[in-house]
Amino acid sequence: MMMMMMILIIIIIIIIIIIIIIIIIIPRMWNVKTKVIPVLIGATGTISKSFRKYVSNIPGNHEVKELQKTAILGTAHILWKVLT
Repeated sequence: MMMMMMILIIIIIIIIIIIIIIIIIIPRMWNVKTKVIPVLIGATGTISKSFRKYVSNIPGNHEVKELQKTAILGTAHILWKVLT
């Protein structure tokens, strides 16, 4: 149980570092503007009420059902690798 908590904390720290790189370092290095769009899909494909609004800000055609399917299949793949 303690090992799982440590892994979770490490993953959260890595995500925070990536966000800092995207928000601060990349714009300074390449003199560009960046915009962070909070698009998050749960492991079981759950989405927030404002998910569609945020996805519409991303260029291209994105099907919400396909994104949810990808999240669920990714979760299944991780579980399969861990449990076998």
